[in-house]
Amino acid sequence: MKRSSAQAEQTFQAQQLIARPLADVFEFFSQASNLGLITPPWLAFSILGSEPGQVSTGTVIPYRLRLHGVPLIWVSQIDAFEQDRMFVDRQLIGPYKLWVHRHEFEADGERTIIRDEVRYRLPFGPLGDLANLLFVRRDVQRIFAYRREAVARLL
Repeated sequence: MKRSSAQAEQTFQAQQLIARPLADVFEFFSQASNLGLITPPWLAFSILGSEPGQVSTGTVIPYRLRLHGVPLIWVSQIDAFEQDRMFVDRQLIGPYKLWVHRHEFEADGERTIIRDEVRYRLPFGPLGDLANLLFVRRDVQRIFAYRREAVARLL
């Protein structure tokens, strides 16, 4: 993780190679219903209302989860979408001052490289920075570690 001191913006990056064709992997990730399958159970994730199906630019996904036992509503919007290449979701409502998650997909023969980049900023200035050092950074790493295992198992 890198830290940009000017605005206390954090960056998390991950990469994974899956032995499935690009079209299959992208299809899996672009279905909102699969988000719950790759989210750790300790977050008690559930989409609110009807599931939007395949996401596209402008899709809004409201959901409920529990973060350290605290129930909260999180609403994401898909800001960019390029079939079989990438999509970007941004938190509209939730615990972060900024949360932008870029998902990229690249064919490697019959395999697919998945790249994630999350840029986030916590509220509360120096207290948010302290929270990041004490537990938020570790939480993000732990969530993506679970996601990596779940994706490998499901795909």
